[in-house]
Amino acid sequence: MSRIGKRPITIPNKVTVEINGQTVVVKGPKGTLERTLPTQVKVEQEGEILQVVRQNESRVARERHGLSRTLVANMVEGVSSGFSKRLEIQGVGYRAQAQGSKLTLNVGYSKPVEMSMPKEIQVAVENNTQVVISGIDKEIVGNIAAQIRAVRPPEPYKGKGIRYQGEFVRRKAGKTGKK
Repeated sequence: MSRIGKRPITIPNKVTVEINGQTVVVKGPKGTLERTLPTQVKVEQEGEILQVVRQNESRVARERHGLSRTLVANMVEGVSSGFSKRLEIQGVGYRAQAQGSKLTLNVGYSKPVEMSMPKEIQVAVENNTQVVISGIDKEIVGNIAAQIRAVRPPEPYKGKGIRYQGEFVRRKAGKTGKK
């Protein structure tokens, strides 16, 4: 039995959950999220607790059980408190600027890299080298953070580039001269 799939999901105050067949709609103070779950699982609500159960014991149902439970739990957490990712920019002259829904990155290329953000994502820049991506959908927040990091991933020799906060980059020794 799936250890993750068995765990119940508690619904916090100010969050409502509507279940229409395989579609789950979660509304909270930060917004509304909707997702259609696979047919092998179903969501049952008992008061302030959600339980994800399998329809049968097939391999596909067992595979989808834990995934579906995690997706629903992330929806509930997203509409109640939201998600955020922090990125650090390291390098001489490297910086970021946020203007509305645009993020401009100066990371060593000949021209600045401009990225437009989806409407459900908020981007903030702290002291030119810290980028904070926040939103209610964990999947979109993670994908946007990965796209920003992919503009200039950290390199192993000097450590320059864009990295997640707390990410460790293993450093390599450079070339050694002739003896």
